[in-house]
Amino acid sequence: MIKLEIAANSGFCFGVKRAIQIVQETIRQNSKVATLGPIIHNPQMVNYLKNRGLCVLDNINEITDETIIIRSHGITSYEYKKLLEKEVNIVDATCPFVKKAQKYAQKLTQEGYHLFILGEKNHPEVKALLSYVDDSATVIANPEETIKITGKRKFGLIAQTTQSEDKFERLAINLLKECEELNIIKTICNATLLRQKSTMDLAKKVDIMIVIGGKNSANTNRLAEIAKSKGCKTFHIETSNEIKKQWFDDVSKVGITAGASTPKWIIDDVKKELEKLN
Repeated sequence: MIKLEIAANSGFCFGVKRAIQIVQETIRQNSKVATLGPIIHNPQMVNYLKNRGLCVLDNINEITDETIIIRSHGITSYEYKKLLEKEVNIVDATCPFVKKAQKYAQKLTQEGYHLFILGEKNHPEVKALLSYVDDSATVIANPEETIKITGKRKFGLIAQTTQSEDKFERLAINLLKECEELNIIKTICNATLLRQKSTMDLAKKVDIMIVIGGKNSANTNRLAEIAKSKGCKTFHIETSNEIKKQWFDDVSKVGITAGASTPKWIIDDVKKELEKLN
């Protein structure tokens, strides 16, 4: 008999719920609605919204007369300027925690700190952060990276909102060795920390962890990393179709966790599929 347990704080966070609600309300009020890039990093939820009238554009030059929703990760200052030039109707669904990180990035840079961002350079949230400081910041994905900054001895540190607390602390320690002053602003959102802690706690007491969420979702990938770091056999899936029965040979306890952009109906579907194993 396999016992299932779902981690606390799994699924939609405040910022994602807010973004989805904004999209649905905007679709009701406007005939042509689009986002520049996916509203969140969950392909199934994005397809659900597409089927209800949302268009997802990859290039700003594709925009004509649509109402444009700014995705939860935010957009670059350059892209925002181009939207204003096009004089389209703009609805901002940027996560408030991402907005705060953008303001902190500007504040630290204006105060003379060389800014370090813990994050993934090609992630849309980090691209947006960089644009608000004219690409003057240094992005670090691995806290153990060699710091190569000459001249400035005042460093500032923020993080992509979905980074892990452990990596953030390790990077802070390493930066302290290289500077005279370090100004740290913890921009990892509380919802991220809660999901990471509940995933870590559950991974310690189960045989297998199933992590549900978009393969392109930074916060979901982080949950998978955390579960693996606890020595727990971990499988990252987007839907129940990816589940393989052979994973559960000689398994008695299975933990389930889900990223902040994973809808409840996908979590429920995975749970039902796993229950069939009994």
